[in-house]
Amino acid sequence: MATTPPYAAGRHAAADPSPAQEFPGIAAEVRRSTSARGQADIIVIIGAAVAALSLAALLSTRVLPSAGPGSFLVVAYLAFLALYGVLISLQDDARAVRDRLASVVVHSLAALALIALVFVVGFTFWRARTALGHLNFFFSDMQLAGPLDPLTVGGIVHAATGTLIEITIALIITVPLGLAGAVYLNETRGPLARFVRTVVEAMTALPSIVAGLFILASAILALGLVKSGLAAGLAISVMMLPIIIRASDVVIRLVPGSLREASLAMGASELSTVWHVVLPTARSGLTTAVLLGAARGLGETSPVLITAGFGSGLNFNLFSGPMVSLPLATFVFSRSPEKTMVARGFGAAAVLMALVLVLFALARVLGGRPAGELSPRAQRKRAVQSQRDLARFTDREATRRHPGASAESASDAYP
Repeated sequence: MATTPPYAAGRHAAADPSPAQEFPGIAAEVRRSTSARGQADIIVIIGAAVAALSLAALLSTRVLPSAGPGSFLVVAYLAFLALYGVLISLQDDARAVRDRLASVVVHSLAALALIALVFVVGFTFWRARTALGHLNFFFSDMQLAGPLDPLTVGGIVHAATGTLIEITIALIITVPLGLAGAVYLNETRGPLARFVRTVVEAMTALPSIVAGLFILASAILALGLVKSGLAAGLAISVMMLPIIIRASDVVIRLVPGSLREASLAMGASELSTVWHVVLPTARSGLTTAVLLGAARGLGETSPVLITAGFGSGLNFNLFSGPMVSLPLATFVFSRSPEKTMVARGFGAAAVLMALVLVLFALARVLGGRPAGELSPRAQRKRAVQSQRDLARFTDREATRRHPGASAESASDAYP
């Protein structure tokens, strides 16, 4: 009885009958679970957690009755780690105990970060619900509104517009410079490249107030540029540039060297290799790098305060007049003792979060799929092109063997 090799079945190999169906005498294969935690591990974790909570409750009520909720959580967590380690040591060796404890600590930190993020976002939107419920908040500025006016007057359209204009200026400056700097760091060697890398790594920790002071001293005081949206965009670009260069440098390093070697072996120049091979391969990572830089620039307050000033009206002029951003509006509104102004500040923060979420979605769409993963449309196009290549090769072979033969007859001869 002839059998088909597994490698010849391809994607249809899963449809082949199992040994238990083809040979009734053979028992069905039982797959072994590769899960990191089994049922016994879950029971141990639950038991350790219940015992830790009970011990923490006993200590907080009998031994330390004045302890607060923070102390209770710390004692419960430390007791959980100790009890979990003891329970694991009853059936495993010391190496397994260290591994399980490290896994618990890592998962706990991840859960803590997620809880903190959810709390910050939820608290911001909850405090902003009174301001976000008014339509004028999105389509009006604060030129005719004062601190004592209700939420039915005024809005943050001037701050949202200023944020978009300033971040656009910064992206126009930093994206080509950042990508060019990352390519330079990866494609060249020497003392200058090492010096540039050192400067970029040092600038990633640059305080934002220093960037604002740099633009204030160099562009406003020395060159005579007035406080405006352009000056704010320059200050934001100083903060974004090292982030984009550093993240893009890491992404371009991940491009396999065999792709560069293959391109150069085929006669392509280094510039053509970088433009047609390296950058398209790292497209998704480069988009993420630009997104990280934009997220850094969107949240900056002090450079904008120093270089753009603060105003209450909508301003589209890049070269004169104050241009407010959402972080600056949030900072100024939240410092007011009036509840309506504080609500406007939380509303501006909520709109800023929504804007960052939109940028993440756009980056996900524009970034495309990773290298080697094609979309359904690209797969169909590749299939059609493969059929055309097959017909062309078949026609060439038939013409070589039988001069004058048509492509139709060659296709019939080679279905």
